[in-house]
Amino acid sequence: MTTNSTLYAHVDGPLGAMLLVGRVADGGSLVLRSLSLEGQKGGVRVQDGWTCDPAAFTGVAAQLGAYFAGRREGFDIPCEESGTDFQRAVWTALEEIPYGSTVSYGDIARRVGASGAGVRAVGTAIGRNPLLVVRPCHRVIGADGSLRGYAAGLERKERLLALEGVVANGGRRA
Repeated sequence: MTTNSTLYAHVDGPLGAMLLVGRVADGGSLVLRSLSLEGQKGGVRVQDGWTCDPAAFTGVAAQLGAYFAGRREGFDIPCEESGTDFQRAVWTALEEIPYGSTVSYGDIARRVGASGAGVRAVGTAIGRNPLLVVRPCHRVIGADGSLRGYAAGLERKERLLALEGVVANGGRRA
């Protein structure tokens, strides 16, 4: 496969069909560009010229399978750097949220130095996260502990949190 060509694969999971998109980097390793769920707001769609190559995503699919089976708490997947500086700062803050934990949008805003109206900008950046599940935006909830926004739907967000042992109000299961 040619370096930097776009590859994709469809993988089934407990949240429904996932579309994995990546490219082969110099050296031949796969770099994940996006993970979209079927019906996701703003999700990626297969484009002309992309190559379906499920074998290229075997390692990614295995890590996702282990996560959904409760045998993995994080991911070791090379991911493409994209987005604005602000979005990347927010996405880095997402990656620092421990498995089984939640934080509020305001917490993320403080971590990235965006105060006041910055919470709205943080929510927008989180909503543009191209790597659902892998970059755990599902761990961000409202300040009152309620579920707020998730591009793939609140039911899926709730399922991901439950998988990690977090109850809907943001508490940890005993």
